[in-house]
Amino acid sequence: MPELSLRHLRYFVVLSRALQYRRAARQLGISQPSLSLQIAALEEIVGTSLVERRRNGLILTAAGRDIAAKAERILADCDLLVNASATRHDTLTGTLRLGSSPTIGPYILPLVLKRLHETYPEFKLIIRDGPSRDLLDDLAAGKHDLILTQAPILRDDICFHPMFREPLHLVVPRDHPLADAGTVHRRELEQEQLLSLNPAYSLRQQVETLAQSVGARMRDDIDGTSLDAIRQMVALGMGVTLMPRSYTQSEIDNRKGDVSVVALKPGLDRQVGLAWRVSSGNPASFLHLAEAISAEERRTRATQ
Repeated sequence: MPELSLRHLRYFVVLSRALQYRRAARQLGISQPSLSLQIAALEEIVGTSLVERRRNGLILTAAGRDIAAKAERILADCDLLVNASATRHDTLTGTLRLGSSPTIGPYILPLVLKRLHETYPEFKLIIRDGPSRDLLDDLAAGKHDLILTQAPILRDDICFHPMFREPLHLVVPRDHPLADAGTVHRRELEQEQLLSLNPAYSLRQQVETLAQSVGARMRDDIDGTSLDAIRQMVALGMGVTLMPRSYTQSEIDNRKGDVSVVALKPGLDRQVGLAWRVSSGNPASFLHLAEAISAEERRTRATQ
């Protein structure tokens, strides 16, 4: 009989939340057959079935629900044990795995990483981009130590540490009637068609909310997986969109670009922050990283 390991427990906790072998395997970064073997081994160890297969997924057995709850408590205690020493350090050391939204990281992190390397040469940050929804799933599954994302985070097992608010600007085609307006009132968007990223991104929810509030039409027939792709669609006259200040300042030139950036009135912004598992506590390294990112954002804003 195999011996019980933390890997068995972690894999089962992820499966108990996903209730699909394929989705859980993706979150864990392993193959579906490997996950099935680990769950089968756990069932052999505990001597009972933990899941029941259904046509549309899985359900937990009574024993499965009990063991999933106990496994979560055990893993939470292990997280606290591992992070106990980190909370005593007043500097950044070691390696952290950071998941980052592609609507935030590429436009904020490069200068942060440069300064961090100069100040903390022993510190390493491994960054992986992904849509907001996937980042949360992967964080809960232990694939990331923390993630750079935007609010809201509607999960009890995830802690969100706000860092700064970032304005969202209207982006229109260069030949659009509003292109040279400077400032546009939201009500002027009533007849517009709004473009945005696909629903896996938090930014999409804000664009949809704006469209509903002003009576604009949301282009549900097309969406993008990057801000660059959305900008190209706008340039082709397929609609208008909202984009974060960090992107518009970095990637768009109002004087000679193919799109134009216009301020909204009343203004609209998003809350950017770092998120980590509640079970991780509040490691000093996480808080140091949050302050480093916040400081870089303040420096960038002050020079513009």
